[in-house]
Amino acid sequence: MEQTFTYSQLYAFTHDAFTAMGCNENDATTATTVLLSADVRGIDSHGIARLVGYIRLWEAGRINAQPNIKITYQTPSTAVVDGDAGLGLVVAPFAMQVAIDKAALAGTGWVSVRNSNHFGIAGYHAMMALKHDMTGIAMTNASALVAPTFSIERMLGTNPIAVAIPANKQPAFVADFATTTASNGKLEILQRKNGDAPLGWVQDAAGTDTPNAHALKDGGIMLPLGSDREHGSHKGYALGSIVDIFSAVLSGASYGPWAPPFPAYVPMPENMPGQGLGHFFGAMRVDAFRPADEFKDHMDNWITRFRAATPAPGHEKVLIPGDPEREMEAIRMKDGIPLNESVFNDLQKIGEKFGIALL
Repeated sequence: MEQTFTYSQLYAFTHDAFTAMGCNENDATTATTVLLSADVRGIDSHGIARLVGYIRLWEAGRINAQPNIKITYQTPSTAVVDGDAGLGLVVAPFAMQVAIDKAALAGTGWVSVRNSNHFGIAGYHAMMALKHDMTGIAMTNASALVAPTFSIERMLGTNPIAVAIPANKQPAFVADFATTTASNGKLEILQRKNGDAPLGWVQDAAGTDTPNAHALKDGGIMLPLGSDREHGSHKGYALGSIVDIFSAVLSGASYGPWAPPFPAYVPMPENMPGQGLGHFFGAMRVDAFRPADEFKDHMDNWITRFRAATPAPGHEKVLIPGDPEREMEAIRMKDGIPLNESVFNDLQKIGEKFGIALL
């Protein structure tokens, strides 16, 4: 049974929870804004449902609520940021802002991050660049749950990529996607609903396709985008690998099967080669390539033409990346954000733990 809450109600509760963890006012505000951006855009797998996971990581000593986030190395257009084990929800906006500031001076800015944690939806961070007439890029490695093509061993995370490109009169192009057939969060949603997973999302420990959304708990594995070699899984595997290398090998974070797991109860890998999770951010000033207004007018033209593409039978219209999330945001900011019973119960327990009320 779902219950619906206003954005303001969830914001106040989440902000109080981060404050109770020890976050200062600015960090609690940033973390809350980033986290709830997922819920309002309809990406429920990465929104307030994750709050209980962050709190468990903090209780396990794996999240530092008062980090000293700093640049450890930089050139005019690049930087490495150490997140000091802070909330990725706070570390990532700091690093993306560094990329934006460098792009303002050098034309482009590129920042790799180590010693961080789960950073919410990648799209939020990429979209930070839009108001500066810049294209934003964000990616992160994640808990190892995914098998490379031809393997049954967990080696990669769902490793998302987001790219946000400004337009003029049209809304921005915003692509935000996991490099797996489905994100782990979508499996978690099915678990809460006791639903089955489509074949091609996950395999059991022996490498056999299964609809069991709980398969990961029994040693199962997630699959790269494409599911199998015949459907292009080698391409999803390559994309996930690129994210892992850019985010972690480049920054000094832990990579591949050594990436820290999100569930606090899962033991940390032995002999980790780096520090925490890693992210990678880019910002590119449009006018470093052509006049910004000219580019944005042509983006309007691109978007308009693609939306006008003839739809296939059974489909009303063609979308561009970012359309479904933008439409959902308008609905949820007006009508409220639904929470299923499992998530609501988790929030109730958080409220009891910290003495804060959801209603």
